[in-house]
Amino acid sequence: MIDISERAQQHFLRLLSNQGIEGLGIRVSVTQPGTPAANCELEFCERNELSGNEWTVECTGFDFHIDGASAPWLDGATIDYEPNTTGGQLNIRAPRIKGELPGLEAGLVERVQYVLEAEVNPKIAAHGGRVSLLEIDANGVVVLQFGGGCHGCGMVDVTLKHGVEKTLRERVPEITEVRDATDHAGGSNPYYSKPEGRSALG
Repeated sequence: MIDISERAQQHFLRLLSNQGIEGLGIRVSVTQPGTPAANCELEFCERNELSGNEWTVECTGFDFHIDGASAPWLDGATIDYEPNTTGGQLNIRAPRIKGELPGLEAGLVERVQYVLEAEVNPKIAAHGGRVSLLEIDANGVVVLQFGGGCHGCGMVDVTLKHGVEKTLRERVPEITEVRDATDHAGGSNPYYSKPEGRSALG
């Protein structure tokens, strides 16, 4: 169901050891499953805090509990820990957590909105940015507005063409073009302010 790498297990075990509580485990649950805002939440969990509906994975030195209601959304998920110079980063990949892209029976606006919320905005959020849908015209032209760190950013054209537009057109083939209607001259505090910056979706 869920694959927890050896590195991730060692990371969890270190965290649990620091708590000094016998029998302490880790529990994962999903908030707002099946929506673009879905997210994984990890917490320490003592045995008496278990509700009884959890799925339990026996790891090296501790138990990892999966909230029963969240289990279907975490099927096929992987958890890994990647060490780096500042310590490391825990990576959870759960391909089913946000549900499926609305089908062709859904309206064009709904499908574009889903891709923006589920794929585009989570990527550029790391740079303090956000993209909002303004309109879609009869010819399939999508008009967007950039905000946050993308407002006034010198690399926004790269992000738009090679990131946002590419993603949208792959997911929603009816789109013919993506345009940016943001007044970037008014941007006050862009994350990337110089042309030599890097695309937020690069």
